[in-house]
Order: sequence, then structure tokens, then C-alpha cells
Amino acid sequence: MGVGLSKRILASIAIAKERGATLRVGPELEIPGYGCLDHFLEGDTVLHSWEVLAKILVSDEAMGIVCDIGMPIVHKNVIYNCRVIIHDRRILLIRPKMWLANDGNYRELRYFTPWMKHRQWEDHYLPRIIQAVTKQTKVPFGDAVISTLDTCFGVELCEELFTPASPHILMGLDGVEIFTNSSGSHHELRKLYTRVELIKEATLKLGGIYLYANQQGCDGDRLYYDGCAMIAVNGRIIAQGSQFSLNDVEVVSATIDIEDVRAHRAKSSRSMQAASAERYHRIEVPFALSRGKFDDITGEDSASLSGNNSIDVRFHSPEEEIALGPACWLWDYLRRSRTQGYFVPLSGGIDSCATAVIVYSMSRLVTEAAKRGDQMVIADARRIAGEPEDSTYIPIDPREFTGRIFHTCYMGTENSSAETRKRAKQLSFAIGSYHTDLNMDSVVTAVRNLFGFVTGIRPQFRSHGGTNAENLALQNIQARLRMVLAYMFAQLLPFVRGRSGGLLVLGSANVDESLRGYLTKYDCSSADINPIGGISKTDLKKFIAYAEHAFDLPILASFLDAVPTAELEPMTENYVQSDEADMGMTYDELSVFGRLRKVQKYGPYSTFTKLVHEWGSFLSPLQIAEKVKLFYFEHARNRHKMTTLTPAYHAESYSPDDNRFDLRPFLYPSRFPWQFKKIDEVAAVLPDRSIQSGSVDKAKTE
Repeated sequence: MGVGLSKRILASIAIAKERGATLRVGPELEIPGYGCLDHFLEGDTVLHSWEVLAKILVSDEAMGIVCDIGMPIVHKNVIYNCRVIIHDRRILLIRPKMWLANDGNYRELRYFTPWMKHRQWEDHYLPRIIQAVTKQTKVPFGDAVISTLDTCFGVELCEELFTPASPHILMGLDGVEIFTNSSGSHHELRKLYTRVELIKEATLKLGGIYLYANQQGCDGDRLYYDGCAMIAVNGRIIAQGSQFSLNDVEVVSATIDIEDVRAHRAKSSRSMQAASAERYHRIEVPFALSRGKFDDITGEDSASLSGNNSIDVRFHSPEEEIALGPACWLWDYLRRSRTQGYFVPLSGGIDSCATAVIVYSMSRLVTEAAKRGDQMVIADARRIAGEPEDSTYIPIDPREFTGRIFHTCYMGTENSSAETRKRAKQLSFAIGSYHTDLNMDSVVTAVRNLFGFVTGIRPQFRSHGGTNAENLALQNIQARLRMVLAYMFAQLLPFVRGRSGGLLVLGSANVDESLRGYLTKYDCSSADINPIGGISKTDLKKFIAYAEHAFDLPILASFLDAVPTAELEPMTENYVQSDEADMGMTYDELSVFGRLRKVQKYGPYSTFTKLVHEWGSFLSPLQIAEKVKLFYFEHARNRHKMTTLTPAYHAESYSPDDNRFDLRPFLYPSRFPWQFKKIDEVAAVLPDRSIQSGSVDKAKTE
């Protein structure tokens, strides 16, 4: 919460008024920001929210327009998530949230209490700083609606839309014609469609106008709130905002004829239900939202009247979502952390490649905004790039800007191939990053020799006769030394280039590798933040294929053709290390396991029974059983790695993030004795219906 937030709220109100709007709706908890988390429990957060509201109330911008504003309020010593409806320096209604989001990333019940007195209200006594402005001592608090001279509107708050018995149903049957929804909904790949369908459905049968506002940007956490404000009329979307943007303020507006709602509702069956609907208390106000049917209507207003028009909702492909969402998140993080750029170790593989291309996508967005004259983006870009205060620098070339703020490094060893080194160098040149290339064999050898000096035993790779323990330890030390070097280079490269400050280190572990635990604890997966940590390998490959053409980066084709490998073991004529071979399962299989485990809430046995039906045509029950047991064994014994997982952009519904999203033990009986025994018993008696089995049986009969 700060001066910047109040300025943005006032700017949005001013823009809405300039467009002739009479009702303005902002996102959920917009005054303090939705991401305050445990700070909502602090009295200061509520106090400062009232102070900002007082500033809004006395402003000229907030005169002559109804504003629906979000903030936490303590009512009778209980903290509520509220909407405050204001007009001309008066508070008309405080509407507390009734159904709280408490799944996945949401923990609203930790901070707030739901308002359980449905269709009831009581007096709320205002703090003195507000009384001094509004000249009111108390205002209505509860589940009520606002009745103007020409219509009636009510509030539905974020999660309430997603519930089976949403408030808009009973409000609409009681004559409420306009519904406002203030949301704090975060981005997840392929999620927007669900949100749009719910907004359309809310008024399709019921009839009405639905105003949906959502936060946009990084709110200091793993989430990116993806905007996409919308206006719907009678089940049709008539206006839509951007889903991903660097804009600090965005306003979506429309001119609507309320008679369209009344005509839509003129149906016998709807009227029968409405006639028996329970009554909402109406706060009556002496003003109208419309200016009259003919008075003071301009040609521009007539031209923009929605009528029966609708727009085609803009849905980004998953590849576009990956290009835009994490890029916007990275920009918000960079400018708010006030650091000088990013650093990532480039391995020549597809994961670090994807991280680098997302940073390049960020640079593209920055230069596009700068070309449009976005002064906030230009000011941030100058500061991050180390320009003096009187600089006239404007970032217009994404490669040039990337060279200023993005640093990459190939950290090779004797196990690295010439191909990966070449790919890393070519990629850095294509996107314009400041690139360094080094061999770290001397550092690895020094550690290896130190261990030999202390213990008298010099560990060997498996291919040189070493044990599995030696082989794994020698791989891990390479990976961990890369992390140490990454942080050293991130701290000192700006100094090398004659600049001050430091860089943020980016991680490059994808969601599937985290789920399987296929990473070294405290290696290059350990970083400051990770833009791809919530994205599957399958989606990352599709993103790289998209970016090859969309960003004109032909070098990306070579990354798609390469076999994923850690390059931590010596290559021989008979052995080249492969990620999928090391893991014992494919990345596509990992995505399936991840969704069943988290989204479908399946344990080992339910996963097995589900996959017998889904994979039974090409795998035998015994083969499926082995795959399921291997996944859950590896997931369980590596679960401890999730406790130190780098904060990652949340993009996938099956993320194993241990911090807030996927809360589970990190010490498991990893062989699941009861579950695995039951799987084995069932698999042993199930018939084999796989194609390969049928071919064998047929060969035997012939």
C-alpha cells in the first residue's frame, strides 16, 4: 500500500469519468492490494486503507461517479473483505464478502471471516477520519443492494461467482439489474475460458449487466493476476480488457441500454420465480446512473451503445500465455526489486533456453510500451539500465535493451559437449544478452581432490568403475558449483561493466522435474525466482516452437531437436546421459501423474486404477503398476526438495510448490507399503488388453 496505489485508483476513476461512466468498479482489495496475506491481520493495514479511502473521498476525481472500492474492514472486532460503495463524498454501503476462496493458492479464511447473515444488514460506525469527510457517523454494512432512480445494482465478490448458488441469482430475481464483481484472480494456463463462461452464464438465463474487474500484475508473490476486465450483457461479452500488460492502469468501459435487460427478462418462467423471490434490503439513493433517454446524449454515446452487439473474446494460446504472463511478472519483479537485471546459466538445453526467451519476450514488451510513449515503463527502463536521471534514453530495440539488463553464462566441464556450448552462444547472440563462457573443471577437480586428500578415496564416475553413490556425488558437485558461480557472477558482472548494483538469478527447473525431484538440491534450480517453475516440459517445447517464428529466432529449432541431457556424466561410445532415461519416465507421463495427483486428488491406488483404463490399450496392468509405483516412490523420496524450491511463477494446476500451493509432508514412507501391495494384487489378476499383448497372443495362435 502506498502513494502509488492511491494514484492509480484515482487515475482509473478519472479515466472512467472522461469516458462518461457513472459507475466504476475496481479489483478485489484494491486499496491495500490482494497479496498482503498475513498483513491483513495487522491493524495498520486496515488503518492505512481507511486513510487511502479518505483521500479518495475528498478527491475531485471521485465526485459525480459511483465507485465500488475494495479494502479490509473490521466490523465488531471481526475482519471482513469488503466493497465500499461511495458517491459524492458519502459511503452508500459496505458489502462484506460472503463466500471466501480457500483452495489452492487462496487462504482467505486465514485472514477474513465470511459474512453469514445473508440478505441482512446492520450499522457500521465509521472511524473519525472518515466521519470528518462524509459527515456520517454510521453506514449500512451487510448483504444489501443499491437502488438508484433508474435501476438497481448489487455486488458479487470474486469467489462468489464460482459457487453453485451465486448471489447474482437471487439478486437478479429480486430485480437487481447490474452486478459488479471485483476479483483477485491469478493466471493459470488455459484458465481464462472458465472465467469467461461463468461471467456469460451469470446473465444468460437471468438477464442483466455484469461488470467484472480483476487485478493485473505481480503483487509481490508467485502469482500473476491476469486482468481481462469484462462487461457482459445478457450472456454476451461486449467489452474486454487485456490479459497481460505492462500498463499500471487500464479501464474498460461501455455504454449500455438498461431496457435490453428488461426485455431479456420478460419471460413467463423467469417472472414466476422472481415473484416469489426473497427480498433484499435496498439502499435508496436520490440519483440516477443514466442521463435520460434523450437528454444530453452525444453522437459518440449513440455510436458506442452496445445494443445487441457482442465481441469475440480474445483467448491467447498456451504458447502466447507463456510468452506474455511470465514476461510481465518478471518485469514487475525487476522494477519493484530495484535491481539491475537478470542472470541465468545457459546450459544449451531447452529449459534455460525457455527462461532466456521469456526474458527476451519481456524486453519486447518493454520496447513496445516505450514506442507507445508509456512514461512509467520508460522511466523504469532507464533506471534499471543504469542511465543517469537526466537521460533521454528510450528502449526501442529489444536486443539492445536485453544486452543492458540480461546476462547469460555457459558453465562447461569436461562432460559438456561442443553442441550445447555452441547453442548457448548462438542463443545469447540472437537475443542480445551479455554472454560469458567458462570451463569450471579446475573448480570441480579442486573439490574432488580435497575430498580425496581428506578421506584417502578419490570418487569415480560409474563409467570409470565407480559406485552409484560416487557417480551421483560427482554429478551433484558440478551442479552445486554452478549455483555458487551463478551468484558470484550475478553480484559482480554489473561491476565488471562499470555499473552499480547486482542481478537477480533466474532458475530453470520445470514443473515436471520438480514433481519427480529430478534436480539437485541447491544447484542451478536454486535461484531468486523461476519463470518456468510452474510450466510443464511439454508446454515449454510448444512455447519454443512458437517463439522460433513469432520472435524470429531460428536458433530455437536446434533446441527442439536436441535430446534433453544434464551432461553431468562422461560420454562414451555406448552411453550418453538422457533426462527421460535417468527419470525412468517421459515428460508426458509426468504431466499425467501430476494432474492425477494434484488436480484429481488421486493417491497411488486410484492413479493406478485410472490409468488401467486410460493406458490399458498399450500397456499391461503390470507395466502400469510399475510406472505408478516408480513415480510415487521418486516423488515421495524427493519431496524434501520442494521445501527449498525457488519461488516460481504459478502457471500450472499440478504445481508441487510446497510453500503455499501443494501442502504435504516432506518425509514419506516412500515405498507406500499398503498402497503398493494393493496395486500389485490387483495388477496380478487384471487381464492384459494392451495391443502388444494382443499381437503376442495372435502370433502364438498362428
